[in-house]
Amino acid sequence: MASQDWFDKDFYKVLGVSKDVTPAELKKAYRKLARKYHPDSNPGNPAAEAKFKEISEAHSVIGDPAQRKEYDAVRAMGGGARFTAPRGGGGQAGGFDDVFGGMFGGGARQQGYSYEQGGYDDLLGGLFGRGGGGGGGGFGSTSGGFRGYGGPTRGRDVIASTTVDFITATHGDQITLQTQDGRAIKVKIPAGVADGQKIKLRGQGQHSPDGGEAGDIVLTVSVRKHPVFEREGLNLRVAVPVTFVEATLGATIEVPTLGGPPVKLRIVPGTPSGRVLRVKGRGVVTPKGTGDLLAEVQVAVPSHLSKDAEEKLEAFAAALPKENPRDDLLAKARD
Repeated sequence: MASQDWFDKDFYKVLGVSKDVTPAELKKAYRKLARKYHPDSNPGNPAAEAKFKEISEAHSVIGDPAQRKEYDAVRAMGGGARFTAPRGGGGQAGGFDDVFGGMFGGGARQQGYSYEQGGYDDLLGGLFGRGGGGGGGGFGSTSGGFRGYGGPTRGRDVIASTTVDFITATHGDQITLQTQDGRAIKVKIPAGVADGQKIKLRGQGQHSPDGGEAGDIVLTVSVRKHPVFEREGLNLRVAVPVTFVEATLGATIEVPTLGGPPVKLRIVPGTPSGRVLRVKGRGVVTPKGTGDLLAEVQVAVPSHLSKDAEEKLEAFAAALPKENPRDDLLAKARD
């Protein structure tokens, strides 16, 4: 904003407050207007958006104690009069010379002042003890924000959490969440999201109090456990029970997959409990890669046997070689 605007615009009037308003009263008045005219409350209303920008501009000046002091001083000096840009070495009637002439013991034209070098800001900056073109964040500063005093305040981030089921976390999906202020927002859960992983929803946090950028929502995702599958990176692990006979003699069995039809696996004769069989490409599918399905064989021991089955099992045991499968374990433990 050029310093001319400080003469033209009555920021107190824009905010509907008196010139002796206290900081607390000013803040309350501004917040009330900001809520009323915020673009989120008036979608597709350009008039409301323009009004919101106007009150944000006013508050950014008189809401800052240092700028408010300078604004009041400039308004008091000019008396609200409008001045025109200087031409050559002098001003036009009713312009710059008339406003500031008396401060220098006469009209600016008689004193020979030139206002072309740096314009209004350099002259006004000198009146407040600094050059506007210097690095002090004065009227002529272009160091960022509103006239060098920093930009609008960024809205606060919001910390939130949600729980999704195992399949949603594995395959990805879009869910709808409701914010504390009642807004419904759609959230894309990426395929392969892990338990405890954080997702940042940019611009969905708290609104800025003065028209700046909104904060973010930092969403922590919790994943419900699955009754069958577990995650190991991009791989899925499943425990597959097999009978003693299947493990001993070999068999073809069905193994479940996540969200798809079962696959058939070959159990070779003599497969021990704990052996892991790999099914390629049936794990977690993400843009970064695809995992496998790890099927861990667990030999199921029958808990109840008929009398006839017991007798036959004892006959089977008697026919086996006289070997102790724990001999190697005991030997290593003694070393």
